[in-house]
Amino acid sequence: MIRTSFEDIRTASDSEPAQPLVRAIGGAVDALFATQHAAGYWWAELQSNVTITAEVVLLHHVWGTFARIPGSAAEHYFRAEQRDHGGWELAYGDGGELSVSVEAYMALRLLGVGRDDPALVRARAIILARGGISRARIFTNFHLALIGAYDWSGLPALPPSMMLLPDRGIFSIYDLSSWARGSTVPLIVVFDKKPVYGPPLDLGELYAEGSADVRYVLPTPRAPVEAFFNALDGLFKRAERAGIVPGRKRGLARAQRWILERQEATGDWGGIIPAMLNSMLALRALDYRIDDPEVVRGFAAIDTFTITERGAYRVQPCISPVWDTGLALRALIDAGVAPDDPRLIAAADWLIEKQILDYGDWVVKNPAGPPGGWAFEFDNRWYPDVDDTAVIAMALQLVDHPRPARVRAAVERAAQWVATMQSRGGGWGAFDIDNDKAWINRIAYSDLKASIDPPTADVTARVIEMFARCELPWEDGRFARALAYLLAEQEADGAWFGRWGVNYVYGTSGALAALSQTPGGAAIDAALVRGAVWLRSVQNADGGWGETTASYADPTLRGAGPSTPSQTAWALIGVLAVVERLPRLGSEFAAELERGIAFLVSTQRPDGTWHEAEFTGTGFPQHFFLRYHLYCQHFPLTALGRYAAFLRVRAE
Repeated sequence: MIRTSFEDIRTASDSEPAQPLVRAIGGAVDALFATQHAAGYWWAELQSNVTITAEVVLLHHVWGTFARIPGSAAEHYFRAEQRDHGGWELAYGDGGELSVSVEAYMALRLLGVGRDDPALVRARAIILARGGISRARIFTNFHLALIGAYDWSGLPALPPSMMLLPDRGIFSIYDLSSWARGSTVPLIVVFDKKPVYGPPLDLGELYAEGSADVRYVLPTPRAPVEAFFNALDGLFKRAERAGIVPGRKRGLARAQRWILERQEATGDWGGIIPAMLNSMLALRALDYRIDDPEVVRGFAAIDTFTITERGAYRVQPCISPVWDTGLALRALIDAGVAPDDPRLIAAADWLIEKQILDYGDWVVKNPAGPPGGWAFEFDNRWYPDVDDTAVIAMALQLVDHPRPARVRAAVERAAQWVATMQSRGGGWGAFDIDNDKAWINRIAYSDLKASIDPPTADVTARVIEMFARCELPWEDGRFARALAYLLAEQEADGAWFGRWGVNYVYGTSGALAALSQTPGGAAIDAALVRGAVWLRSVQNADGGWGETTASYADPTLRGAGPSTPSQTAWALIGVLAVVERLPRLGSEFAAELERGIAFLVSTQRPDGTWHEAEFTGTGFPQHFFLRYHLYCQHFPLTALGRYAAFLRVRAE
């Protein structure tokens, strides 16, 4: 690590300008510090597609609270996000997506835009060309059902008796991922009530087959197991029509209690907009009033997720201050900022205060685990996650804190919790242990294929890296199982899949960063070399790296896409990790490293920042993507700082 380069930048004279690398590091450091909040944390926008804002517009229609949102600014946002092809995108540059476009169209209609408006005429053409409402996802049609634009009979059943199933049986709500659980429990209430709010909104123009010929049915099954679940759904619906719903009253009461228990004091549910919106819809279906405390807090929480600027109103799907702060802290220290800088101490103190010492939903399957994790958001005591926790622990151990015992205690608490979250196969998921019943994703309701939270290579790699960098002890053979899992996840070409970042560039970078720090011999070294060689093979002609979200649907597109600052940084971080462990490879990869660094230096803007329009974060592969506005700031800084350290070591 370099420790004095930032001071070198400060003292460089006009007649002896700092080298481009050092200037780039200094500019990036200044730019990142300029965005630090007074309390010590970093927090930038987390951007998704327009459905999140559309669903907030719908919620205000349901509650009759349109006065809470600036209607003209919301309309401006949807119009600005419409692309030349007439639709709205799931992620930047994807050519438009059916369900996203339907929800944006719905929102504009709710905002008072007429169907003959030129924007809607253009949108209608692409929606109909792609099959219309009948081909949209389950959750889009659920939102349409709330306003009478789709029939409830075409949606899956969610029997209230789900709430009564034993936690450790064949299936319970705790077999759903944390995000699916937080969104589904409130929908048990809504799907039971099947409400329609306000005069029905006629969207018949969006049915490709014509509104008179619509068949409200579940998607056609593509496998026997899906046909079985569709048949089971039919039985549930027939029983419901006959008034035979065992456990209905108790199940609804338990769902209501579960929802109320999990509302944070700040009004959030799970720290994510889908869970928050669905919980507010459940309260509406249960006839809560607009002035009930739970409703007041819920709307206040949603308001904190909104952004209104330059005449546009939009809503973030989540907020990421803990994650942003941990990654920014690591980047600044990698860049040579003194570890005892008061600004870094303030960030560390803020993070330590955010450590969660309460038991959350994770305890259902992990009763032995002591609390000690971190969540993604400001407040989310029910759902700490392994990935955030590992990043924060690594960030804290880099800081030269005046109270080192306080820092070490926080890191050790984190390690104890993370260790107990290891799944039986050796890997880690994000929020739960052994949350891997893949058949759940075959139910029609799970059309986003993201209802479970199985172990993944990227989260597992982060844990391995945390234990190595923080010099934490492993117990009971956990390391051997973790290492075996991560090595087995490497694909034939040397890459690793990236669950939470796009995609193989992200996964490979994380795996290399972890394996480079682990004890071991030939097997680890061979895996490292194969990973670095794969990264070299997908470097773009401009020196950078890029990968589009299309690689989730088509693995042959792995590592292919226009260069971006964040993905270039990930690739550099991965290759640098390999040559740090295997110095003999430094010369072999020197040209690739130089070209990658040159790309970052040349694309840095005068204010020290970088820009990328691409979505390089992943919510649900193929179905929901994210653009972290700080990814293209702190990851390039990390890469530049580590490259400077690499050059220093080579010079010595």
